Amino acid sequence: MLMSNKEYSALTKKHSPPSPKAKDFILAFVVGGLICVGGQLLMEFYTSINLSEKEVKMAVPMTLVFLAALLTGLKIFNKIAKHAGAGTFVPITGFANAVVSPAIEFKQEGWVLGLGANMFKIAGPVIVYGTIASVVYGIIYWIML
Repeated sequence: MLMSNKEYSALTKKHSPPSPKAKDFILAFVVGGLICVGGQLLMEFYTSINLSEKEVKMAVPMTLVFLAALLTGLKIFNKIAKHAGAGTFVPITGFANAVVSPAIEFKQEGWVLGLGANMFKIAGPVIVYGTIASVVYGIIYWIML
């Protein structure tokens, strides 16, 4: 039995729960903001222990990625993300979660074929694009000097 697009839309609308958009927007804004505040606090901490500006700029994202990966491994990140939505996935913490989640999911298939082969399924294209773009940018920058 084939359905028209109109019939299918009516059926999905009937069976889909309403989305509390205002609540979702507020939670995403608050949680994303708290992650950014955490990043700012890390920046202040690293500055207070006399790291150079360059070192601080490396340490803050590394710490945020580490904490997000750790929370993902402890199955805490996804519980937060369930309520906060894009608030957890838009900052750099979402990238860490995107790398670690498939690794945890496929760990049971073994270290090489499970974890190793599947860890970069989601984040792999981002890493490849970022690497290629940075090489191209570096070449152009080198030529322009």
